[in-house]
Amino acid sequence: MTSMFETRSTRADSWAETGVMFAATMMVLLGVFQALEGLTALIDENFYADVPAYAYDISVGAWAWIHLILALLLMLAGFALFGGSRVAAGVAMALAALSAISNFLFLPHYPVWSLIVIALCVFSIWAIVRSGIFAR
Repeated sequence: MTSMFETRSTRADSWAETGVMFAATMMVLLGVFQALEGLTALIDENFYADVPAYAYDISVGAWAWIHLILALLLMLAGFALFGGSRVAAGVAMALAALSAISNFLFLPHYPVWSLIVIALCVFSIWAIVRSGIFAR
């Protein structure tokens, strides 16, 4: 017999919590990937392809700092998302979208890695939305 004070988590609640934890983990992983991109650009400026006549002509050093700042923000948002707040989820989605846009602009310099990061950004946005954190 169950007590009236006993709480049971439903299957939907456990899936939602799992989705948020997965999204938070993905955000931290995205931050690590962005940091690797930024550090690579800082350490060896000749590592990335030189793209002549590119409309968004930004130096490799500037890209390094863009990636490093995004990395820090993504990791902070990922760790905040472990708490499960709606504000953290909104910020995490906005930062993942910003990261996807920056990697889209960085695409000619390092295409395969940028496509992987864009896919992970979209997947983490999907995981946050699908988790149901905004429906609680």
